[in-house]
Amino acid sequence: MHWIQYALLTSLALASADFFVKLASGRLSNSLAVLLYGCCTFTIGLTWVLLEKTRGIPLFFQISGFLAAIGVGISFSGVTLGLYATFGANAPLSVAVPAIRLGGVLLVSLAGIILLKEPISRQYVIGVVLICCGMYLIIKR
Repeated sequence: MHWIQYALLTSLALASADFFVKLASGRLSNSLAVLLYGCCTFTIGLTWVLLEKTRGIPLFFQISGFLAAIGVGISFSGVTLGLYATFGANAPLSVAVPAIRLGGVLLVSLAGIILLKEPISRQYVIGVVLICCGMYLIIKR
């Protein structure tokens, strides 16, 4: 599959996660919700590793990759907890999720430019301005 297809499927998964967090919010404690999230990700990850191992796909390890993966786990746990807290405070799904996601897009985009020295273009700057305008319009409704 082309990376765009993976990205679209990932967008679907992300939207589903946001929707299910909204449905679960206020119906169980945030700590229990994050624990259930962790159990699901652990089970899926373990299943994937075992499947690759049985197929003979080699597992490899570098300390930099290990540390970055730990960062992913901590970050997504923070996202999950933050979403439960946001929706527990009765935030509307149609406003909170775009604000959170677009804010994340802006921050990671800046990290790519500042930390990874990725190129910047006029189109990029226009896109950032449009994201900021979109965030303002969504939040202000």
